[in-house]
Amino acid sequence: MEKLFIFGLGYTAQVLARRQRALGWEVMGTSRDGEGAAIPFDRGHPLSDPAGQMAGTTHLLLSIPPDADGDPALACHGDDIAALSDLRWLGYLSTTGVYGDHGGGWVDEGTPTAPVNKRSQWRADAEQAWLQWGRRHGRPVHIFRLAGIYGPGRSALDNLRQGKARRIVKPGHVFSRIHVEDLAEVLQASMARPNPGAIYNVCDDEAAPPQDVIAHAAELLGQVPPLEVAFEDADLSPMAASFYADNKRVRNDRIKDELGVQLKYPNYRAGLAALMENGD
Repeated sequence: MEKLFIFGLGYTAQVLARRQRALGWEVMGTSRDGEGAAIPFDRGHPLSDPAGQMAGTTHLLLSIPPDADGDPALACHGDDIAALSDLRWLGYLSTTGVYGDHGGGWVDEGTPTAPVNKRSQWRADAEQAWLQWGRRHGRPVHIFRLAGIYGPGRSALDNLRQGKARRIVKPGHVFSRIHVEDLAEVLQASMARPNPGAIYNVCDDEAAPPQDVIAHAAELLGQVPPLEVAFEDADLSPMAASFYADNKRVRNDRIKDELGVQLKYPNYRAGLAALMENGD
């Protein structure tokens, strides 16, 4: 029986877990507080019985953000994971933020990483740590560099409904996105075609200015879009402002050419339309 073990049962991982359970897989995973059926785990509280809890794992997903001390799962359980005799696939969820700023130009998986903030630097460091671990132990590590994730309950539509949406304008600035169901599709495709050491950009076909996405979502909802606010006048928190520190367009050819993925939502318009249709 196939078994997926997930470090970090967050938004994306829960979608993948649902899909794999529907295929008859056993799925187990962790959360910080161990709520529901999740196993409690964080850096200060390692798995209580790693050999038993991860026994039989054939596929393992790493979905916990690193910190200044690196990846918690690697630090606490790198040796335990290396000892999994049935492991055929390991996926690490990273970010396209590792590429840094390219002034709106294109990047692909061969573009050198050049993070512009500490969170992206931690991601780049964690990528390399897992890849080195994979080479050292002969384990099939795959890196997925994710664009901004949206989907049911987490989209421009929800921000508008909650009165939280802002149309912040930084001329020439674009973001890449990925619908969570397309992201899960990419992970499933990689599981079906393991390629140890591979790195994949996971994004849709159209990087777009964030204010355009908000305006389109408002049109779908029949709302007047929020007034535009210049980036310089937006009074953003350091965390929010950091998302505007780099500007790039991300190529996604590899997920199509190597994994055979056909995006169900190739741009934000298709994704938002589906969310509206489904009442999400």
